Amino acid sequence: MDTGTHVVMGISLGGLATLDPTIASDPLLPTSVMIATIIGSQAPDFDTVLKLRNNAVYIRNHRGITHSIPAIFIWPLFITGGIILLTPETNWLTVLLWSFIAVFLHIFVDIFNAYGTQALRPFSNKWLALGVINIFDPFIFFSHLVAFAFWALGLPPGRTMLVLYLVLVSYYFWRIIEKRRVVQLAKTLHPDATHVFVSPSIRWSQWHVVIRTRDVLFVTECKNHQIEYFEQYSFDPIPNIPIINAARKDSNLSAFLSFSPTYRWEVEEKGEITEVRFVDLRYRSKGHYPFVAIVQLDQNLSIISSYTGWVFSEETLQKKLNIVTE
Repeated sequence: MDTGTHVVMGISLGGLATLDPTIASDPLLPTSVMIATIIGSQAPDFDTVLKLRNNAVYIRNHRGITHSIPAIFIWPLFITGGIILLTPETNWLTVLLWSFIAVFLHIFVDIFNAYGTQALRPFSNKWLALGVINIFDPFIFFSHLVAFAFWALGLPPGRTMLVLYLVLVSYYFWRIIEKRRVVQLAKTLHPDATHVFVSPSIRWSQWHVVIRTRDVLFVTECKNHQIEYFEQYSFDPIPNIPIINAARKDSNLSAFLSFSPTYRWEVEEKGEITEVRFVDLRYRSKGHYPFVAIVQLDQNLSIISSYTGWVFSEETLQKKLNIVTE
């Protein structure tokens, strides 16, 4: 989820925690627990600082080890330790419990969007991405704000947030059912489909869908339970040829391939430069595919420049590559 949603989730957990009898009987605990749930709801995303290095490092590692099984236990220990240093008299066990819940909830809800997490590390590096909730979901965010408004008007925070979470659980189940309907529709139209990749949009009734058969990739959109076709490409596995093998040694392309499950590739000669381009097909927007990886090589197959990330125009992409092509 986006940062804002994780923040409001942290606040709502702090409100929900007031149902805990231990917190209700200790005047110091509500504040300590609220701090713990807010920090815990953000902690796994502290790896965003990897963007300061480069996109390749960020893409390969974001939502990796910081969202792993060990992280579920390590983050709460750090958070609780910090709070104890500031308020030694606080009930550390209760703070530890609610910081654990906050960290766990952060990692758990991130599994439901198309980006996903490596939540099973160190046992598996597989990305878990259910693709049922958009990175920013207006209903989830604004339902929190409505609950906060009732809280501000004097309703008990614990019961108010409990109702909120019951509503959100129902919402998640509904989104799971809707995604299954999209997948089933795609398979009905293409019984020979080997994979159906579904990414939610910000609109409830609209889904980005890539249908892969043994020979073709269909880029489509499901809107109001109707499939609309945009483009189709031949499904060509990455070939074992010198130019591609040289490009795959680049860290940007390697990071892209570690993350993207469905893409098309192309090789283009541009004078003395050869450009290898990979395009993720899941995020088509207004006829453009913004998530790409590009490697430019010279005639000796040496890498000149490369880039991976989100770009929304060819001009911007070429500026990022810092190469003037003719």
